Amino acid sequence: METRSKRRAPQEPSTSTTEKGPEHVASKVGAKRVKAAVAATDKKPSPAKKPKTKDLPTKDAPVSATETLNEDGSRTSVWLMKSEPDTFSIDDLIKSKDSTSHWDGVRNHEAKNLMKNSMKVGDQVLFYHSNTKEPGIVALAKIVRESYPDHTAFDPKSPYYDEKSLKEDPRWFMVDVQYVRKLRRILTLKELQQYKDKELCHMKLLNRGRLSVQPVSDAEMKFLMDLEEKEIDDSA
Repeated sequence: METRSKRRAPQEPSTSTTEKGPEHVASKVGAKRVKAAVAATDKKPSPAKKPKTKDLPTKDAPVSATETLNEDGSRTSVWLMKSEPDTFSIDDLIKSKDSTSHWDGVRNHEAKNLMKNSMKVGDQVLFYHSNTKEPGIVALAKIVRESYPDHTAFDPKSPYYDEKSLKEDPRWFMVDVQYVRKLRRILTLKELQQYKDKELCHMKLLNRGRLSVQPVSDAEMKFLMDLEEKEIDDSA
């Protein structure tokens, strides 16, 4: 059987040239630039980057600038510190060695931050008896040692033990407080509430009563000391 091979039809010579003129090259480059410009305008803006963890505020950051400042912008040097008399009373502080004791057991981060970041040696303390029949300010004390780790958080036998607080990375801190004097009379919470809308309208005790450590402004301190004397004069 005869086999036939197919012949290809003769091709016409190509009219194109392998060499492209400068006009052709320029037109292609221009087209690419236009395409890139259009793509850029259609591209959605990238979302803002989230701050790294280390840039975020930490739990040990100061409570706020206004919490520890007087009206004139100066740092407050007076603190109201609460203690239940059945646990640790002003008489217990007086009986302590050198009438001085560490203020342990604070387990509120805001109160802890005030002790850790804001209290200084020499600051005054209003010793306040809480959770008692007649709560109120009973004495004056002062800070004699600035913050250091609260050792009760490391002791499994302590009621203030916190397994998350490690010696190499303490979570809780305390200060040392020394007795100065008892007030001539107790400034009771009931009495202080009479001035909630007046001289003590900004006092933390009357607005944020649950906080166990609170800043007291110089103006509030002066009013309280005047109040102590005033009542004695009135009863004379």
